[in-house]
Amino acid sequence: MLYYLFDFLEQQYQLPGAQIFRFLSFRASMAIILSLSLSTIFGKKIINYLLAKQVGESVRDLGLKGQSEKAGTPTMGGLIIIFSTLIPVLLFAKLENIYVILLIVTTLWMGTIGFIDDYIKTFKKNKEGLEGKFKVIGQIGLGIIVGATMYFHPDITIRQKAAPDQIQQEEMIGENTVNYQEAEKSTKTTIPFVKNNEFNYSSLITWINPDYAKYAWLIFIPVVIFIVTAVSNGANLTDGIDGLAAGSSAIIVLTLGLFAWVSGNIIFSDYLNVMNIPNSGEMTIYITAFAGALVGFLWYNTFPAQVFMGDTGSLTIGGIIAVLAIATRKELLIPILCGIFLMENLSVVMQVGWFKYTKKKFGEGRRIFLMSPLHHHYQKRGLHESKIVVRFWIIGILLALITIITLKLR
Repeated sequence: MLYYLFDFLEQQYQLPGAQIFRFLSFRASMAIILSLSLSTIFGKKIINYLLAKQVGESVRDLGLKGQSEKAGTPTMGGLIIIFSTLIPVLLFAKLENIYVILLIVTTLWMGTIGFIDDYIKTFKKNKEGLEGKFKVIGQIGLGIIVGATMYFHPDITIRQKAAPDQIQQEEMIGENTVNYQEAEKSTKTTIPFVKNNEFNYSSLITWINPDYAKYAWLIFIPVVIFIVTAVSNGANLTDGIDGLAAGSSAIIVLTLGLFAWVSGNIIFSDYLNVMNIPNSGEMTIYITAFAGALVGFLWYNTFPAQVFMGDTGSLTIGGIIAVLAIATRKELLIPILCGIFLMENLSVVMQVGWFKYTKKKFGEGRRIFLMSPLHHHYQKRGLHESKIVVRFWIIGILLALITIITLKLR
């Protein structure tokens, strides 16, 4: 909103300094400062409100040290993250940008599903919360919305560098001349460690018949549904000890912010030889606001936590990360970038699968880990949760750096 206000003032009255709101870097800086301030200053007020309403966590007895002390800690703290993200976005972002609209829809959609789950757990005293099938239906619904929008919306395009005999668009930026073809609809994405660094989903069907390219949405949308479901569930499983999900997510989000900024900037995308995605740079505003909200939330969520994010926060975080990865065409880097989420997911799948297999074969279920998800395994081994969290953060930073390096490793 402030973007439009100052743009109007500059155009109509030539207000000195109003042009600064046209700079992405300024608006991104203001977004992270405001979101960080909102989450730290007003976060305490929200926590006090949740305490007054007795919105406390009901802790299941898992036999973990210090677990009983967490009983009664306010949950639904994801509201702090959502509130602190959306306000800066509404103030500083271009709200007609399709990527920003998609991220706002994702936040509200997944936030609502998580809120319903937390509400059932807290007020209905049902520890199981919202039935798993309804969560999955919600995740599939979001996947359909995101996939269909990415595939069909005319403003979601890519621009590819042109060979000398294919130049359709030449841009002079400073002393640099950048040659690109016209923006086009495409299902291309970034694939790591490959020379041309691109993969087209339509190739999964056009090998049968080139005319089937128009049916590529039958491949693309299910892939998007799978990514949204997997990442949101991964974030949900990671939210098990103080500060783990929020800190790990902040690292992932800031990395995706770098990708969004580079992909949307024609000079840097040309220099780094990465896919240029018109209008994607505006996601940087959303990403910085989201990152600031996560870091501000950590003020109250680090050990010992004064508030838990609940599914209101974890499902929202996972959904946003999935959509950011898809929008920046970096979803095939998720196994590396979101390696923490992947490890947590796999530990549960392996534990459950091995337990069922051994019970059927030997009549007695056996376990791979002392407990799953993975962070509980290390708790059972006697590590303090703060040490586990910091070590997971370090691994997350390492994975983020590897992800960034893949841009040039081909």
